[in-house]
Order: sequence, then structure tokens, then C-alpha cells
Amino acid sequence: MDNPRWWHIAIAATAVVLTAMVLAANLPLWREIGAITTLAVFVASWYFIGRLGFENPIAGLVFTAIVVVSTGVAVGFHPFMAILQCVAYPLVWTMSTRTRNAVVANVALSIAVGIGYWASTRSLPETALTAGLSLAFSLALGLWITDIAERSHERQRLLDELHSTQDRLASVNREAGVASERERLAREIHDTIAQDLTGLVLLAQQARRDLAGGRGAEAAEQLAMIEENARTALAETRALVAASAPVPLSAGGLAEALDRLASRFSRETGIAVTVSGTTADLDRDGEVVLLRCAQESLANVRKHSGARTATLTLSAREGSVRLVVTDDGHGFDPATRSDGFGLGGMRDRLALVGGALDVSSSGSGTTLIATLPRTVTA
Repeated sequence: MDNPRWWHIAIAATAVVLTAMVLAANLPLWREIGAITTLAVFVASWYFIGRLGFENPIAGLVFTAIVVVSTGVAVGFHPFMAILQCVAYPLVWTMSTRTRNAVVANVALSIAVGIGYWASTRSLPETALTAGLSLAFSLALGLWITDIAERSHERQRLLDELHSTQDRLASVNREAGVASERERLAREIHDTIAQDLTGLVLLAQQARRDLAGGRGAEAAEQLAMIEENARTALAETRALVAASAPVPLSAGGLAEALDRLASRFSRETGIAVTVSGTTADLDRDGEVVLLRCAQESLANVRKHSGARTATLTLSAREGSVRLVVTDDGHGFDPATRSDGFGLGGMRDRLALVGGALDVSSSGSGTTLIATLPRTVTA
């Protein structure tokens, strides 16, 4: 209702209709001139002042006063000029900045129309009926339209807030996705490439000592393992880039992957590793998680335990699969906070697929238990 273009059309159409009615009514000349002149004032005030009233409160107030007076005067020249109320009431309502002001303006317009109607008809009952019905209808319509407008504005505000919240959530989800992917890559790099590089460093150091001591055969064996580990690290890197399954799992199931891991670990470190247990009933994601836990556990055995032997036990229970890693090293205090990524990374990796990690340790060794539900989804 505050679009001036539609008001241009409505006021122009009303003016044309009323002018035609005045000319066709064979009124006395002074009434005809007065009605047309008053109508012209009404129309001119709209195009010069009223159209500015939606943005300028002072212009709106001045135009409202002109509408009230000109409508009452026009009706005073002839009763059918009351048709002007059809645009006058909505105009003064929409020009008002507050509902209270709109009600006051409508009452003033009704009084002006009533005075004009009485002046042209001299019938008090007809005047009261016309003015009263017009006022009641205009107030009911105005309040109804105002309520609809307020509800519309409130809905729009809520929609804007909803869109803003959705945008913020989308941004938070993107950031969370980026952070999650970074954490995943950090775990993968730590559990694969970093461990392989650590093994390469240790093997290279051993090979150098063997060469310095004149043990050529031992040095050649160390160099062969360095080459093998380097190829494995390269393959793991390519698998990580391609986001495919780890290389050990691509050649068989989890049990076979653990056998190969234990064999290579024993050759590199001299620590005897035995593998036992049944094939786990897990999907590929679950197998990857347990394989990474086994790799990280053996890396910790190599770096911290001083163990001579270790075991990997895979068992399937009702509803879950467990990987138990034990060693006969000097142990550590699990309650002591560590700055390393190993145990924390394993817990995070297991938690992502509904699993759990339990660690116990004493002076006679360490036991690590990784538990997963049978059905693991990504």
C-alpha cells in the first residue's frame, strides 16, 4: 500500500470517474465548479505533496490535512462525492507513522465527511449512518491490514534471522569439515609416513654402524630393508593422496595385514612379534582403524618400551571386535599426560567409528586394547 505507482493509478481513476459524474449530474454551476475544483485540489496535492509522504513525515501530515478538508468540502457540494472516501481513508491510514495517528486521522476524515454530507443533504440520520459506517469499515480494514503488515514484517525478520543463522551454520560446518579433514590427514600421516620415516632413520643408523664395523652382510640386509620401507612409504603416500585403502589391506584382509606388519617390524627391530586370533568381521573402515592402531602401538613399542617381545591378538566377540597389543617392556604411567600424538590420535580415530581404547601398563609391560563394534560406518 505504500507503493506510489498504484496510488497514482487509483487517484487518477477516481478523479476521472467523479469528474464524469459531476458533469453528468446537471448540478448548479456553482456546485459543479466547486466539486471539480475541490477534486482538483485533492489530486494536485497528491502529485505535489502526497507522493512524498511515505518517506517524509511532514509531507505526509500536510497531505493528510488537505485530504480531510478537501474530501469534506467535496462532499458538501454533492453527496456522491463521498465516493472519494474510497481512496481518502486508505491514504490517510498509510500516511500515518503510527496506528494511533491513523485512527485519529480517520476519525477526523469521518467528521469532515459527515459535516459535508449534512451540508449537502440536511439529513442527520442519513449523515450519521453514512459517516458512521464509513468510519467503522475504514477502521476495521485499516487495523486488519496493519496487523497483516506487522505479521509480514515479523515473518520477514524471522526469515532474515533464519537465513543469517543458516549462513553461519554453513560457515561453521565448512570450518568444521576443514578441521576434521586436517585432523584425519594428520592421523594418517602420523600413523603411516611418519612411522615409515622413523623406521628408515633407525635402519640407516644401523646400516652405518654395520659398515663402520666391517659387517658388510648385515649392512646389505639393512639397506634392503631401507629400500623396502621406502617403497612402502611411497605406496602409502600414493594411497593417502588417492584416499584409497592402506597398502597392506589392499593385498588381503586385516589378519594378513597384521602378519605382514609383524614380520617387517621384527626384521627391522629384532623384537619378536607374534600374531594370533581370528579374522575380524569388520568393514573396510573398521579394518583400517585397527591396522592404524596396530602400527601406532608397535611404533610406541619400538620407541619407548625396551621390550624383547610383543603380541597382536585379534578377537571377535558378540557385537564387537578387539585388537590387543601387549609387550614385555618396562611400561609407563598411563595417567601421565603426554605431548605425543600417538595414544590421543588412536582414541580420536576409534571414537569416530564408535570404538574405544583402553591402556594398562606396569613395570612388566603394557597392554593396549582397541575395541570396535562389528558394524562400522564411515
